Amino acid sequence: MLSGGFSIYSLLDQFFRKTDQIQKVKAGTVLFQEKDSVEYVYLLLSGTVALGRVHMRGKDFILKVLNSREMIVEYPIFKQDARYQFYAKTLSDSEVLAIKKAQFEEFIMNDPDAMNAFVSWLSTGYLKAQMKCQDLIMNGKKGGLYSILIRLCNTYGVRTEDGILIDLPLTHQDLANLTYGTREVIQRALKELREKDVVSYDLQKFTIKNIKYLKEEVDCQNCPYEICGVN
Repeated sequence: MLSGGFSIYSLLDQFFRKTDQIQKVKAGTVLFQEKDSVEYVYLLLSGTVALGRVHMRGKDFILKVLNSREMIVEYPIFKQDARYQFYAKTLSDSEVLAIKKAQFEEFIMNDPDAMNAFVSWLSTGYLKAQMKCQDLIMNGKKGGLYSILIRLCNTYGVRTEDGILIDLPLTHQDLANLTYGTREVIQRALKELREKDVVSYDLQKFTIKNIKYLKEEVDCQNCPYEICGVN
């Protein structure tokens, strides 16, 4: 974030919304596949998009879940013949602004404010990735689940009388994909959490009733929300 309050998302939105049309896409739409040639950078104006990879054995891993006002740049920037590193698929009806790769890179190169904001965005993304790796390595599969639940609260949480509602429909398989585990392991861990009255599950949405328990189990460092999220 720049001192003037501009993020790279805001700068791109202001500059390219004048010339590029907003696209409405249905849930389940694939924006791009892993190893496709890069054509566009996307601004997610509304909706939810999952970024991930499919293992050669068919296992699906979700690396990020993005919501509105996010930027999707999943390739080595400024590289000729670049290819996307992950797939991007909408989880809900969404609106996106597609910016051609060449125009995006030209804008970044020629606008100092945009370059500074982009570097700041990359730095935050790097820290997020490091913290996720730390949680999965240090805390194992069960701790990885607890960490993801905390991150989901930070990104999608809504406070209610019962606790923090994760306002995003999620199946047990979705959580397994987010934690790089199996559905069976996730189901057992969630059953234990329900028995301890830590979580509840209704209509594909989780409510975290005792987030303090989750944080104590993973030795949570209470990082800022911009670092501790699934986006």
